[in-house]
Amino acid sequence: MDGDAAPLADLHAATQKANGWLLVDDAHGIGVWGQEGRGSCHAQQVTPDILIVTFGKGVGLSGAAVLCRESVADYFVQFARHLIYSTAMPPAQAVALLASLNVIRGAEGDERREKLAARVAQFRAGAALLEAQLTASHSAIQPLIVGENSRALTLAATLRERGCWVTAIRPPTVPAGTARLRLTLTAAHEPADISQLLEVLNDARE
Repeated sequence: MDGDAAPLADLHAATQKANGWLLVDDAHGIGVWGQEGRGSCHAQQVTPDILIVTFGKGVGLSGAAVLCRESVADYFVQFARHLIYSTAMPPAQAVALLASLNVIRGAEGDERREKLAARVAQFRAGAALLEAQLTASHSAIQPLIVGENSRALTLAATLRERGCWVTAIRPPTVPAGTARLRLTLTAAHEPADISQLLEVLNDARE
């Protein structure tokens, strides 16, 4: 989740009506959305049945965690092969995770989230002037719809040659005819970086 999909409250209500469970993969929300970077569910005041949080994106490490009820955790411990046959998290990573969470939940985390939001807003405003076809995302991931696979690959290569590392995402990862560029913004980017990206995009689209 990145805070831009169908409101989690609506999904939660639908699953409850159907007597189902809500599982949320909040890979792009943890560290970025909500108070203290607690994620999309916290921002939208929803408690899912299962919440997957990734440590390899906003947290800056690797691995992930599954947050759930104790009974569900017991089931995973007994029947989830990937868990049963995996190794435990090393103590050093646990220490690094705690240090990262302290940054995320503190004043520095607030500052980084504000900066990221500003960079996203700057990019989207500039892309609108270029009449670029973006999705509705306001997260750090900004997909730019290109359409044809070959065009997406050509644009990605052109941007890399100009110093902007961008990947082309093509079917079957996305629906046919919606090949796109995956633009990832971070709190480490400065306004000049976004301006350069927009300039290169403008040149490449001509």
